[in-house]
Amino acid sequence: MAGEGRYGLRNTTYTAESMTDEEPTMTEFEPGDKGMKDDGSDPPVVFQCARCRLPIGDSLSWAGSEDEQNQILLKRTTDNVVISSEPYVSRTQVELGSLVVNISCRGCSAGLGRVYTSTPKSLDYKRSLFCLDVGTVDCYILGSSNQTMLLDPEESPVTLEYREAVDFQITQIKALTLSVGQRLMEIEAQLQDKK
Repeated sequence: MAGEGRYGLRNTTYTAESMTDEEPTMTEFEPGDKGMKDDGSDPPVVFQCARCRLPIGDSLSWAGSEDEQNQILLKRTTDNVVISSEPYVSRTQVELGSLVVNISCRGCSAGLGRVYTSTPKSLDYKRSLFCLDVGTVDCYILGSSNQTMLLDPEESPVTLEYREAVDFQITQIKALTLSVGQRLMEIEAQLQDKK
């Protein structure tokens, strides 16, 4: 996976719980936490590049989301994510003074978001996480497909006994066909003799 150890992911990271106050409320994200609710009701999600559909991450590396900046935060991504080698200092009001590296899709070179390598204290929870812009990412929920093969309810399954019966009938039909073919050849021969 890209990003594992790239910027020294710490054992403890933080996620934004609420963005209603001036300063975000952060909770500790335990190592080994799968980023999913413990009730098991959320199926795994695969995140894809919105342009070329290459997989770029999954919900097992979920570290949180930030509604204010319209981002999802992942601890790890796939090798389809390219991390730029050119860091720059962000000049936006919210990120002022952060050292940022852009990330893009390996398949189509579309920008996906950024990684914060150095942040002010108020953004420490985002440091070393992959911050993907929601508009650049599509997701696929595993098990969400409802398509199934349509079966006739009156159709019985093929069993060994059924197959033996069908094989016997096919053998009888072959014998009858050979017999009819042989008889036709005899009739044709008789007709040609009479001419």
